[in-house]
Amino acid sequence: MADIIEISRLALHDQVAARLRTMLVEGRIAPGAKLNERELCEQLRVSRTPLREAIKLLAAEGLVDLLPNRGAVAVKLTEADVLNTFEVLAMLEGQSGELAAQRITDAELAELRALHYEMLACHARRDLSGYYRLNALIHTAINAAARNPVLASTYRAINARVQSLRFRTNQDEAKWQHAVQEHEQMVDALQARDAAGLRQVLVAHVLRKRDTVLALLRAGEIYPIAAAARKN
Repeated sequence: MADIIEISRLALHDQVAARLRTMLVEGRIAPGAKLNERELCEQLRVSRTPLREAIKLLAAEGLVDLLPNRGAVAVKLTEADVLNTFEVLAMLEGQSGELAAQRITDAELAELRALHYEMLACHARRDLSGYYRLNALIHTAINAAARNPVLASTYRAINARVQSLRFRTNQDEAKWQHAVQEHEQMVDALQARDAAGLRQVLVAHVLRKRDTVLALLRAGEIYPIAAAARKN
């Protein structure tokens, strides 16, 4: 019985974390906003214990900052943070792609292609939430196919902090269409086992996301750039 209770507790806080993660990525909890435990408990219909466990998990992922005297706050990056994070992320994605092209199995490639087609269906329906979920799964699958656990853990930690910003880059129709085309190129490069080609596509893909995020930040369309960032 104790094992069953423990499993249900773990399952509950994982479920709460998944729902909170979506709220943070899609901007339903604004960057820089404090996570109000009472409101979230009511909204998610859970007690404070699984909510707090979920918040700790998201803090470890980099989606939430735990600040003294303020509690949990949705991560809010400055322009300098964005530049530094995407610079590293582009290298990690490129390395993941190069290794994945060399190491991916036929079964993994077939699954990744299936995810790609599901993502295209979401794009056709203009289902941005579904599209982003599948998009993230594809990038994670490429990273996993690299078969390097150190690379995988580093990638997860860095990528988590910019998930909400990456989500916003596809809200412009032309940029969204271009991102879809780049994903087509990724699948083709994997199919051809073209390591150098996939590295090039992924690095360009991430840097284009960076440029879009910076443009949105500077236009005040995500949130105002912190004063400190303007000085950099």
